[in-house]
Amino acid sequence: MTAMRMLWAALAIGGAILPWLYFGPWLAENGWDLGLMLDVWNANDATTGLVYDLTWAWGVLSLWVLIECLPRRDWLGLLAIPAGVMVGVSFALPLYLFLRLRPGYAR
Repeated sequence: MTAMRMLWAALAIGGAILPWLYFGPWLAENGWDLGLMLDVWNANDATTGLVYDLTWAWGVLSLWVLIECLPRRDWLGLLAIPAGVMVGVSFALPLYLFLRLRPGYAR
């Protein structure tokens, strides 16, 4: 595995762990009440702006993944889209870059 691929893997792992250090305890305390989570995310203009920023980034990343993966029939690369929903862009982007550098990927 190349050094760049190892870097993307490490960044993906960090991007998966870091948000859940905060989501995990919050969910343990408040349960899986997504309505309450959405209320908290929209508690003020700063958090609402952050939600829109991350949602926009996920949408752009998803579009990029689709544009690159569908013509190449790179079905594995499509994993970055649900990864962005389930974990976040901090995981999905380095995961996609990790997958994109795998041996045999047609550039």
